[in-house]
Amino acid sequence: MTDFLKSSLSRRAVLQTAAVGAVGISPALRAVVYAAGSDAPEKTEVKIGFIPLTDCASVVMASVLGIDKKYGVKIIPNKEASWAGVRDKLVTGELDFAHVLYGLIYGVHLGVGGAKKDMAMLMTLNQNGQAITLSKKLADKGAIDGPGLAKLMASEKREYTFAQTFPTGTHAMWLNYWMAAHGINPLQDAKVITVPPPQMVANMRVGNMDGYCVGEPWNHRAIIDGIGVTAATTQDIWKDHPEKVLGTTGEFVKKYPNTARAVTAAILEAGRWIDAGLANKNKMAEVIAEKSYVNKSVDAINQRILGRYQNGMGKTWDDPNHMKFYNEGAVNFPYLSDGMWFMTQHKRWGLLKEHPDYLAVAKQINQIDIYKQAATASKTPVPKDVMRSTKLMDGVVWDGKDPKKYADGFKIKA
Repeated sequence: MTDFLKSSLSRRAVLQTAAVGAVGISPALRAVVYAAGSDAPEKTEVKIGFIPLTDCASVVMASVLGIDKKYGVKIIPNKEASWAGVRDKLVTGELDFAHVLYGLIYGVHLGVGGAKKDMAMLMTLNQNGQAITLSKKLADKGAIDGPGLAKLMASEKREYTFAQTFPTGTHAMWLNYWMAAHGINPLQDAKVITVPPPQMVANMRVGNMDGYCVGEPWNHRAIIDGIGVTAATTQDIWKDHPEKVLGTTGEFVKKYPNTARAVTAAILEAGRWIDAGLANKNKMAEVIAEKSYVNKSVDAINQRILGRYQNGMGKTWDDPNHMKFYNEGAVNFPYLSDGMWFMTQHKRWGLLKEHPDYLAVAKQINQIDIYKQAATASKTPVPKDVMRSTKLMDGVVWDGKDPKKYADGFKIKA
């Protein structure tokens, strides 16, 4: 056994011991949760796909810390290369669950983006913590933020290329919303392409794009490498926005409801462990930096999960609205209004040709009953309302009450 492997295994043993103390694993509690075995998971080993991003952390840590065992399941994290690959493996059943883009789940359910299948969303894995990066070349010409980019694009006419990670996904919607809020039509004024998250920095380095929207650590990595600047964080666009979710198919939830609940509860506890303090966040950064997960240096990960930001042009700040995985349970509830928002943006940008039945679709996809059961098992607080209200960066309020009017009300749209 190599010294590296010994070290890795030793660290995991320490983390698992810490997790046992944190979550209080006991046969008695397990007996309460799974009375007489009737609530026991139907499937005890599950594959969960993930993309190498910081926000896969609660899925990984549920496995590494052994929290999954408390609920009678074994989580096997599967590293994937692209969101299209995650989609295909979910649809075919090669993956049981995935750390996945919110909008991808809705897109597949509605038949947008190359596949159609009934899908299920069990919980929000994290809020906040993505960003929009512009190339250093643009920044040197004054494009260090939205107004600066709009001014440069108006004065220096050429084809500007920006990247997102999946057409119906969160990053595409954040990029489009941000550009439109600054008067840039992403469908007419720019070329927007799809690039897998781990390939963003390399593509920008060779000049294939002027900017991109992606999750961490790929924005901070561009700053470390001196090739990009952070023009905006996604929490600037929508404070406490939903980001990645735990997704699966509707078929899986119907066939294995106890498994779905157990996995959700385990990941809820893992999120609580991550958000419990500085030491846990640093330990998490060390784990997910490993080659089998994000495969990047710890320093590319551990700053922004603590809210320590820099823009790559000398500006630094502490952001209290950084990436959160639990936040006393406020992060994780599958609000119907969150799912509906993504459909309004799919309609806004022409991905959906007609208005869907927004509320009915959200009720079908977002598994609120299973979430509440998992929340009870993991002692996670549950909000009273299945809808929530927020004001986005342009002052427009979203509350889910009139999705058709909201989707049609934007000046810049398809």
